[in-house]
Amino acid sequence: MKIEKEAEEILKKFSEALQDIPELEETYYIVDNLNREREDQSQEKDSTKILINAQVDDDGNVIVEKSKWTG
Repeated sequence: MKIEKEAEEILKKFSEALQDIPELEETYYIVDNLNREREDQSQEKDSTKILINAQVDDDGNVIVEKSKWTG
């Protein structure tokens, strides 16, 4: 059949074209630095920056509005 001959020709040409492709190492990711880890570093926390705009009572407690959904 004509279709079978054409299919065989296509496969033959394709396999010939694949022979020209050099063998390369398989790659799955664009960069090789996946799952890089770093040491945890503690940083000084300055709570005064957070409390600058907060309402604070005389004892230093933050004053907040009670939520309406708690009843």
